[in-house]
Amino acid sequence: MHRPVLLLLLVASLFAAAAAQGQAPGAALSKQEPAARPQEPVSGEVAEAESAIANTDWKTAESKLDSWLAAHPHDARALFDAGYVADVQNRSDDAASLYRRAIQADPDSFDAHLLLGILLAREGKPEEARPELARATQLDPGEGGAELKARAWRALARIDRDSNSAEASNDLLEALKLSPETTEDTLMAADLAVRAGQLDAAEAEYRRVLARDPGSQTANAGLAQLLIRKKQYSEAETLLRAALQHAPDDPTLTAQLAGVLAAEDKAEALPLLQKLHEQHPADSAITRMLAEVLADAGDYAGADELDVKLLAASPNDSALLVAHGQNLVRQLKLAEAYGVFDKAAQLDPSSADAWSGLAFTASRIGKPQTTLHALTMRSRLQPENASTYFLWATAYDSLHERAQAAAYYHHFLDAANGKFPTQEWQAKQRLQILEK
Repeated sequence: MHRPVLLLLLVASLFAAAAAQGQAPGAALSKQEPAARPQEPVSGEVAEAESAIANTDWKTAESKLDSWLAAHPHDARALFDAGYVADVQNRSDDAASLYRRAIQADPDSFDAHLLLGILLAREGKPEEARPELARATQLDPGEGGAELKARAWRALARIDRDSNSAEASNDLLEALKLSPETTEDTLMAADLAVRAGQLDAAEAEYRRVLARDPGSQTANAGLAQLLIRKKQYSEAETLLRAALQHAPDDPTLTAQLAGVLAAEDKAEALPLLQKLHEQHPADSAITRMLAEVLADAGDYAGADELDVKLLAASPNDSALLVAHGQNLVRQLKLAEAYGVFDKAAQLDPSSADAWSGLAFTASRIGKPQTTLHALTMRSRLQPENASTYFLWATAYDSLHERAQAAAYYHHFLDAANGKFPTQEWQAKQRLQILEK
């Protein structure tokens, strides 16, 4: 069998396997097929090994290649084939070594640069992967032609999108010059537009995918997230309910729907999240969302039970600590909440919520100096409001700083404007005394 035919068969088999496993087409590239190259003299042993590869008989292929390479250690073609056999069997270290040896034997091997780059990317080594993929885009792919060169550009785009979305867009455009646009290309274009803050462009790309495939879970989830960011909750709800008709058990779509329902203050959100949590008890994102909805529903003890479990796994998560502290406040456990907010503020000094919680609890347990410090830190992050003005005033009042207390009571009354009748009455009473 001619090598180009063998390689085309490998392309088809890899993508068929990916489809059978429910993967997106791009997932097949995690075990990339060898690239076609011009015909060249090949030994009988290597030809037999490639025939075994075509039949996925890895044991036979490996045996023949090992035997040949023992006597011909610099045969670039055999080294590449051996690397591929190791790659498809998940022997990543062996595969990388063999691909590198193939490159040493033939620095212009498109195949070896491409597959080494993809392997390194799969292993979480993008800085090592990128030069290999970039080199592949500059080499002749042989009889594989434009299609395989386009795959090199697409692989490079996947590397670049995490570090340089503009460069990734250029990579994708180069791929599209060489081969027709795929659904994965459109989804990547949408993702890159989101990263660049071009939400309208991203929405258009997601809608293009859905026009062709209304059941695309990736496109539905991506478009729903954009609608949620734009606070177009009603449209997002309609989209997600339709998407769940195609994929009723999809946890991402279900969680998004629950979040939308919660934003719309619909009671359906809570039972939906409780069911999802039962199905995925180890999913921290779902657990967080359920805790938030329980807190909004007034079940502070239930919400806090979930937060405490999450904190056991992530004790230094400042956002979780703030949520825990807020639930403790609502249960009137003020001294305990004070310690939690103090820890959250130390871990993340940029958290206005942590400083707000610390200021409030310090005020309630008689620590006016801490209240003033927390309010000072918070004021660097967010503007004042009626509640913070009242905390400033009562803290200074406790410290017998009459002028400052009076000034902040006036600020509070101006900001409150009748919305806090009890505190407003208190402020007016204190001003009568302070301004005598």
